[in-house]
Order: sequence, then structure tokens, then C-alpha cells
Amino acid sequence: MKEAEFKRQNSLFSLCGLNCGLCSMKLGGYCPGCGQGNKPCKAARCSLEHDVEYCFQCNEYPCPIYDHADESDSFITHRNQMTDSLKAKQIGIEAYNLEQTEKVKLLNELLSKYNSGREKTLYCLAVNLFEVDEIKSLLKNVSEYTDSSEITLKEKALYVSNLMRQLAQKKNVELKLRKR
Repeated sequence: MKEAEFKRQNSLFSLCGLNCGLCSMKLGGYCPGCGQGNKPCKAARCSLEHDVEYCFQCNEYPCPIYDHADESDSFITHRNQMTDSLKAKQIGIEAYNLEQTEKVKLLNELLSKYNSGREKTLYCLAVNLFEVDEIKSLLKNVSEYTDSSEITLKEKALYVSNLMRQLAQKKNVELKLRKR
């Protein structure tokens, strides 16, 4: 297969272990996803050579392509790239995609109800790093607090952001993209 033939069916989970469905660039329509017109990366070219849909399916995984892969971020966090790949391998792609679909729904709820225009990156990052049950619990807490029509969108967004930061602190997770 040639590089030009590289296409991905799964737009939620990349072959290298990124949760693309939770990326602010994908949500904003700025990234069509792997194999949708972008030049294939090293991992994509390698997957064509080894004829695998996900890198974790390769006998050589993890290979040097993944050296330091989870030490810095791009538009999306790479923090759980390796652990998410392992999780997808253990529970299966179908189950992993169901979880990601649920996370995308929760992220869309956060963005549609509690985004004052400045929270997109924070919400994408938090949903990516937190478990589904943690996000659901946070949203339940938020909806109980924000049911009052007297609360402004900015106040709602601040409340959500504070809850996310509290949860992150409790989990010892930094809610910030890491630059190289």
C-alpha cells in the first residue's frame, strides 16, 4: 500500500494511541484526521509497511517511534498515549470506541452548556485524562449547582473549571498541555 492510500476508518482513536475525538482541532474542524488529506506521519507510514490498523497490533510495538512520545503534547495530550493503546488492546477496539463515544458526548455537553468561549482546551484535556464516571459525576454536580437561571454562563464555566482543577489536583494530574 502506498502513502497516498493511507486511510483511517476510526476517527475517534488514532493508530498511535491518541484520542482524536477529544481533540480541539478535530472538534473545531481544523483537522480532518489521519489519512484524510494530511501527509502521513512516521507511525502511519510504518503501519502501512507492517499492515496493522493500530500500532499495538505490531510485533515490534513499542518501537523507537514511541521513544519520548508521551513527554510532550501537541494540540492534544499525549500523556496517556501508551496507556490508552494498552487499554484498547486489552478491552478491544469496539469497547474502547464505545468509551470514547461516551466521552465525546460528555465533552459536547460541557462545550454546549458551560463554555463561555475560553474553556475548549481545558475541557478537551480534562475529558481525555479523566474517567467517564468522574466526568459524569462532575456534570451531575454542575447541573445541580447551575440549575438556577440567575447564574451566568461565565459563572457556570468558572464553576466547571474549578471542579475540574480540584479533581485534577486530587488525581495528581496537570490540566495543561505540555510544550516541548
